[in-house]
Formats: sequence, C-alpha cells, structure tokens
Amino acid sequence: MHETRIIMGMPVSLAVSDKSVRKLDLEAVFAEFVAIDAQFSPFKDDSEVSRFNRREITEWDFTPRMREIVALCEKARQDTAGYFNISRPDGTIDPCGMVKGWAIRNAARQLDDMGFRNYCVEAGGDIQCRGINDKGGEWTVGIRNPFSRDEIVKVIRPRGHGVATSGNYIRGDHIYNPHTGRYGSDDIVSLTVIGPDVLEADRYATAAFAMGRQGIHFIEHLPDLEGYEIDAAGTARMTSGLKNYLSC
Repeated sequence: MHETRIIMGMPVSLAVSDKSVRKLDLEAVFAEFVAIDAQFSPFKDDSEVSRFNRREITEWDFTPRMREIVALCEKARQDTAGYFNISRPDGTIDPCGMVKGWAIRNAARQLDDMGFRNYCVEAGGDIQCRGINDKGGEWTVGIRNPFSRDEIVKVIRPRGHGVATSGNYIRGDHIYNPHTGRYGSDDIVSLTVIGPDVLEADRYATAAFAMGRQGIHFIEHLPDLEGYEIDAAGTARMTSGLKNYLSC
C-alpha cells in the first residue's frame, strides 16, 4: 500500500509492503506528521516554536517533545562545530533542520511498533526504509541531478540506513550558515548523506551543506556516514565508502 500527502509543506509518502497493512494504519502515521507540523512549524502562528519566538512562552514551558528536539539540536551543534545551529541572529529559533528527520524516524518506529517489517517512509526526499518493496526486492533511492531533476545520477541501496539530501535546487537558499550569517552555499548545490538512520543522515547533511567545500571531507571522516556531493559546476564527489551502497 502506498500513499502520498502534502504535510509540512512537502510530499510525505508511506509505502508498506506487508500484506496485513490497512489504510487505517497509514492514517495513524500521517496523523503523527500533521501533529508534528502543528507543534514545530515556525510558519504556523499557533505552533510551540512560533509561541516561543514571540516570547509568549519560555524554555521552562516547553513540552517533553520540544525539550527532546532542543536537546537533539544542541547535540548536533556540538557535533558539527556549530554548523548546525537553530538559533538565528534575531533571537528566534528554527528547528526545521532537525524536525523532518526526527519525524521520519518516528514514523518508521511507529510502523515497527505496528508490527510491519517492510516499508519506506519519505518526506521531502529524505528516506528511511526497512525490509523489501512490494516486488520483493531491495528498496532503492535515486540521487537526482540538481540541474535536470528528471535525471537520476546515482542509485543507492540503503539496506536499512537513512538517506537525506540537502540542497538549494528545490527550495532555494534555505540552509543557514551560522558562521557567516548567510543562507545557502556559493559552491555546493546538492549533498546526499547516508547514515545509521534518517535522523543522523539529515542533521549531518544540513551541517555539511552549510560547510560548503569542506562538507564532503567532514562526512568522509565521520564513522558510519557516507556522502555524495554535486557542486555548482556539476562536478560530483563521493566519500570512499559510498560504493558499498551503490546499485551495480
């Protein structure tokens, strides 16, 4: 069973290959995405993030899930030399770079708890898969050519790992570099990261993209992470272990 909806301002797709899946099961997972969007979107006036940014609440008022997100963001800031940072110069916060991967990981865990063993969860191009697809084969993930979005330049077999891509070719310059105070990158157009799960892949993809040219080298030196970068000239670079995930 497969279904796609627009949630969090992006396509969210659920594909479950287990024969026991019901539409009601997918509804429950989609509902969780909607709830996460309502709580964390800085674009919704009544979200917890927006209320904090307007100084209507303080950190002492945070819900448990908000505390979890803030703690994850702080850990990411420390792990990436400050390149992942949700704080903005005007004193507001924008946790979107963490929330998407967290939501996908939560959805995968929700499907696990329902007893499903064959599924793929995708939101805005970030993916967490498990088991086999409806044709009985491995799940595959295509890396798009940022200059020709209908073209797939690499096919990855994640084998249970998470895959996340950061870039400016769809949403424009939306990734913030806290060291320069600027959005986007002059050099890098797309950076795909494979990690132990989609949350790890997503947070490191965001930080590495903000690093520009150094991002792929940063990923190279981290355990359990691989990356594929495409720069503004169309040149691709990949980490040494990515070959283990490439489709033959």
